[in-house]
Amino acid sequence: MTWTLTLLLIAVVWIIIGTTKLKLHPFFVLLYAAIGLGILADIPTNTLIPLITKGFGKTFESIGLLIVFGTLIGVYLEQSGATQSIAQSLLKRLSKLPLPYAISAIGYIVAIPVFCDSAFVILSALNKTLAQKSKTPRIALTIALSTGLFAPHVLVPPTPGPLAAAAQLELQNLLLLILFGGLVAFLLVLVGAIYAQYLAKKYKATTSFEFHNDAHIDQEPFYPDNLPNIYQSLSPIVVPILLMAAGSIVQFISPKLGAFNNIIALIGSPEAALFIGLLLAMRLNNEKRIKGDQSKKNLLEGGLKLAAPILLITAMGGALGGIIKELPLTQYLSAYTEIQQFGLVLPFGVAALLKTAQGSSTVAIITTASIIFPILGQLGMITELDKVWVIIAIGTGSMTVSHANDSYFWIVSQMGGIDVKTAYRHHTLATLIQGITGLILVLILWSLSNF
Repeated sequence: MTWTLTLLLIAVVWIIIGTTKLKLHPFFVLLYAAIGLGILADIPTNTLIPLITKGFGKTFESIGLLIVFGTLIGVYLEQSGATQSIAQSLLKRLSKLPLPYAISAIGYIVAIPVFCDSAFVILSALNKTLAQKSKTPRIALTIALSTGLFAPHVLVPPTPGPLAAAAQLELQNLLLLILFGGLVAFLLVLVGAIYAQYLAKKYKATTSFEFHNDAHIDQEPFYPDNLPNIYQSLSPIVVPILLMAAGSIVQFISPKLGAFNNIIALIGSPEAALFIGLLLAMRLNNEKRIKGDQSKKNLLEGGLKLAAPILLITAMGGALGGIIKELPLTQYLSAYTEIQQFGLVLPFGVAALLKTAQGSSTVAIITTASIIFPILGQLGMITELDKVWVIIAIGTGSMTVSHANDSYFWIVSQMGGIDVKTAYRHHTLATLIQGITGLILVLILWSLSNF
């Protein structure tokens, strides 16, 4: 048992060193970890590579299309100006709310299809303008946006982290993760908004936080008459969720519905639902809305290039998981009944350790899911809903905390117009508050769901 845990520790330390000190690509870090772990665990050399290939292929098969479709939806929403349309419409509809709450709500919606770092860059110019016009301290709006984007990024599919965790833990009902992950993400966004509102009251409106390189943000403004309307903009996000919900519902309806039941089940599958969302997103990009020398073909190729490294990293995380599953963790831990007392705290703690040490939330989620899957039974997490709470616990752990080794930290600092010291004081602290609050929420909601 000691040697097995030592091997896991070695793998974790290698992932931290490889991604931070050696600056290697996460794909190769995870590949070397899988090979090294297999050799040290005395897995026969003639089965080691097949195991890695099997784990890689299984993960690729289960979520490959979901990542591609989700990434492309984000690209098309960004390039068509749909994200700006959503932001402007929400600001109008939430005008009675304090501005930090409205900005947090924008982050919550936009981050579901668009990666949080890209979304922050897209919306940072809007944030700056709103701060100037409303005389609201920019630090408050920066934190509202950063926390509003961060929670959905680690908790709500189709972002790669929760998708990868769902694949690793063999979760069958993705809609459950979307619903409960969306609920916890909303509550954590609200926590971030409360903290941002506190900052708005603490700091007077000032230009002292303006960062000199704001002028270098390469972002062409979209004119209101050229933006898609709010219903068109939201359709690639809302329609897939509704289709997946319909697909889940028909499973409980009598099979006498026949062909209709089959059709709804087909279009309600996650892959088909996201593909329909992608078609809706592609319709937003008419020739008048494509920026510069972009073309529809270039947008598609650019989206695929963006999805490729995400797919490789996620699938290689599955390969590492395949090796970890070969370790005799379950046999050893079956006699260690006390491990069940850790419950959801264990996946949260492992993810938080990895996130804080190496910076990437996605790598932290993938690695933690690989470690936790073989001991789900020992943790008492055996149902589909249990797996959902484990994934959410991992996701909240992967928020804790964002600091200098996280690329998102630097995007928030540079694009948000705040210096590094201020980013540590407020962005890093805000992610810590969100992470700890997330763990508390998960423990409470899991207990209620099992009451």
